[in-house]
Amino acid sequence: MNIAAATNEPLAEISNYLIYSAMAVYVLAFVAHIAEWVLGSRSKVARTAAALTSGAAQDAAAQDAAQAAPAVTVRKGGSTSVLERPKVVTRSSAGRRGDLPDGPGAAGGDERGDLYGRMAISLTVLAFALHAGGVLTRALSVGRAPWANMYEFSTAFSMVIVGAYLGFLLAKKNIRWIGLPLVTTVLLDLGLATTWLYTESDQLVPALHSYWLWIHVSLAIVCGALFYLGFVTSVLYLFRDRYETKLLGGGRPGAFATSVLERLPSSSSLDKFAYRVNAAVFPFWTFTIVAGAIWAGDAWGRYWGWDPKEVWSFITWVAYACYLHARATAGWKGRKAAYLALFAFACFLFNYYGVNVFFNGKHSYAGI
Repeated sequence: MNIAAATNEPLAEISNYLIYSAMAVYVLAFVAHIAEWVLGSRSKVARTAAALTSGAAQDAAAQDAAQAAPAVTVRKGGSTSVLERPKVVTRSSAGRRGDLPDGPGAAGGDERGDLYGRMAISLTVLAFALHAGGVLTRALSVGRAPWANMYEFSTAFSMVIVGAYLGFLLAKKNIRWIGLPLVTTVLLDLGLATTWLYTESDQLVPALHSYWLWIHVSLAIVCGALFYLGFVTSVLYLFRDRYETKLLGGGRPGAFATSVLERLPSSSSLDKFAYRVNAAVFPFWTFTIVAGAIWAGDAWGRYWGWDPKEVWSFITWVAYACYLHARATAGWKGRKAAYLALFAFACFLFNYYGVNVFFNGKHSYAGI
């Protein structure tokens, strides 16, 4: 491999080996997550159906009691009147949906599934350590921030995604259900980075020699990683919501759907988690755009020039602003909000991949 003279060739090679090693361990984590979902006992799932059945039975019993209650006779002023039987107010289907319990976790809560789950988390931690080592040695090989081209951005981006996921777990947030789609996505991202997007370790173009590279791009990576968690949660919400709707309508989902979707949180919990993540990240994405404008003013003498990257960053901002505004004012929750969140993250991904590949502009530092 022909590495530029200004780079530390041994460290650059070590970085490549660490990234490939991380990918190998992520594959093992992927297999462990599959085992967690597939081989874990199904005996402790189907709680949603049980909750709905219990709620329906309680409502039916209350209605029967109301019908069996005797009419009330009232004498007043020498006349007799008969009042109707007392009415019993029962919960609507929508109300029961809000009361549905969260699933017991990806493994269904059984001992064997939990063992596979803990193995998957341990392997993910090991892979993250190798992954972080690869990003760090890439930075040390050239003495700069390791996100100056699409290969470096991709490796750092997926590293932060895993770090955010492990951070939630460390904070005792039960989001192990994200583990399987997360590891799958990280493997795809690293596979794309090491093949199509790979760029040899090299020095920066003049416009990138700025401390804003550490601020602006690192913020974009962190925001994108957290937006990704909101995106995955919204996707899972759509599946879980359809499952609950089918149960509420008296349908009988298949055994596979029951086994998988019962292990997720309720649709209400997924919806709230996605909203909280996106809402928390949005101010930082706003500052990311502002920081980029300030950097553009320093580097090119203008704060905004409608460069394709600037345009799509703004489109992404507008999409997430619409999502949050709809949730706050129009009362949009559930599927409408989820579709908006998916559209917003699609804008972020296009800004990440599409703009660098298909457009030419001052931000064309893809290196491919």
